[in-house]
Amino acid sequence: MGTGAAIAILVGVFVLVLLGMWLGWRARGRRTARVVVSIPDVPSTDDLGAGRSAPIPATYVSTTLGGDWLERVVAHGLGVRSAATVRVHDAGVVVERPGARDVFVPAASLREVSLAPGMAGKYVGGQGLVVLRWETGGQVLDTGLRTRVAGDREVLATAARGLVTPRTAAAEAAAPDRTSEENP
Repeated sequence: MGTGAAIAILVGVFVLVLLGMWLGWRARGRRTARVVVSIPDVPSTDDLGAGRSAPIPATYVSTTLGGDWLERVVAHGLGVRSAATVRVHDAGVVVERPGARDVFVPAASLREVSLAPGMAGKYVGGQGLVVLRWETGGQVLDTGLRTRVAGDREVLATAARGLVTPRTAAAEAAAPDRTSEENP
């Protein structure tokens, strides 16, 4: 076999691998779009209310199905890892992402804020990610953010935790545990 034929075979295999990855990503997008039907749009600046934090530079890691940190949500652009600026307002958490759809977590939808070592797309160890657990359309989601400055992690977590109302936290605690129902 000549060099040209070997190169053609390698290029063909490479193209097939890329095609497979692209088709898999599209399939995941369709599958997660059936589960996460829509996400809220970012309200206008006037409707966000008072700021609870300065803008915090971060990396948007991913959004996954609640409790399953390996099941990345691709629908609505939520699967795209990107640079971000996070702002916490009275109305909710705004994640501005240049080149990708911004993410808005309404205060009423925010269920829990925690620190975690990682999730789909990023493992940093320790408690390096701020994870926002929120609900949209009856589906619980986890959104992971990695602040660029380690000290901003607690600032972001504290500001976002201030949006979780005792009523919301009490309702979550009283809700039946879905995992125990699924795994008797």
